[in-house]
Amino acid sequence: MKPTSRDIRTANRYEVLRQIIAESPTSRQELAVATGLSLATVATLVGELLDLGLITEVGFEDSAGGRPRGLVAVDPSGGALIGVDIAETYVHVELFDLALNVLARADEDLRPGESLPEQVVGHVAAGVGSVVAQAGVEAARVLGVGVSVPGQVDRDSGVAEYAPNLDWHDVPLLDLLAGHIAHPLYLDNPLRACVVAELWFGAARGRGDAVVVNLGTGVGAGLALGGGLHRGVSNSAGEWGHTTLVLDGRLCHCGGHGCVETYVGAPGIMQNLRELSPGSPLLHPGDQTATIDALARAVAEDDPVAVKTVRETARYLGAGISDLINLLNPEVVVLSSWVAARLGEPLLAEVRRAVARHALRRPLAATEIVLTPIPTDPVSLGAATFALEGALRSAGRRTPRRSATARSRTAPPS
Repeated sequence: MKPTSRDIRTANRYEVLRQIIAESPTSRQELAVATGLSLATVATLVGELLDLGLITEVGFEDSAGGRPRGLVAVDPSGGALIGVDIAETYVHVELFDLALNVLARADEDLRPGESLPEQVVGHVAAGVGSVVAQAGVEAARVLGVGVSVPGQVDRDSGVAEYAPNLDWHDVPLLDLLAGHIAHPLYLDNPLRACVVAELWFGAARGRGDAVVVNLGTGVGAGLALGGGLHRGVSNSAGEWGHTTLVLDGRLCHCGGHGCVETYVGAPGIMQNLRELSPGSPLLHPGDQTATIDALARAVAEDDPVAVKTVRETARYLGAGISDLINLLNPEVVVLSSWVAARLGEPLLAEVRRAVARHALRRPLAATEIVLTPIPTDPVSLGAATFALEGALRSAGRRTPRRSATARSRTAPPS
């Protein structure tokens, strides 16, 4: 669908606010340079954000020979955002202020057999209630709740269309959540959430083209192309975890064989360990987290089975990442999510070696491969930005205008 003028205005407002959050305090002139928008457009959009109470005037800076430039900054107290990370084994919830600082966290474990939509919705509602209570935030200040769920989602209808690791098909997730959560709700998946988090605060910031490899129970590759999030025509881009790595290989939850996910996702790593050492004490059957944690500790102690398991996993992962590098020629590949965080530098080093064996020399020379530098959960952070985007879209339909008196108070002194 061709974007409307309202869509374009919302996107521009969102980009200006993103720059203000990243660079506070900043001037309208700096925002125009950073966004590529005209100074007049930026001034209008800044006025709208001031009207909404999302940013505030914070003084002036000297300019070279001209009038002092007014500075604006995000107003952290202007509202709160909640990001929800629904994974196959847990629900993680974080509450942020408008500067996207974490104010509260809550975790809910999903035990085996506890993945029915109604059960997961109960955990999400409990987590949201917990972070609001912890932070002492009034309900009216919560601008929205961004929800990330694995698999393919329809953002507009709020339906989780297909989540193979949860065995979900056409689950009306936002409708179910709306029965328990009074705040505005917005849905997407962790691939998009991780990319947005990296674009705002992580390794993809300031990069034109980036790939964020999400390593958890499931696996995918979020894409930033041309400096922005790439969704694909049906919001399905990034399902790299379900591309074929080994012909007639391991059976995948999606019904295929030999998918990338079956060799480098948490269950796939457990299988790699099982094949190398069937009776290994590192293996905790039925507990992905305990197995990956034990593996990480054993690698740090140079346990030969653990080192070989990580090397074997990296061999598969490196081959898959090489395909992404050869195909997309990105500036950076970011390893993200909980498996990457736990295995850390040992996995990264082995992946770099494996990629060097498979990727073409020219695109590889232009690509960095790094761990995410984001200290909090990148999925929850990215999900919170979906809520922020939704709040700006809603606000665009009813933006109040300041009075002439209010405007005059923001003008620099003559």
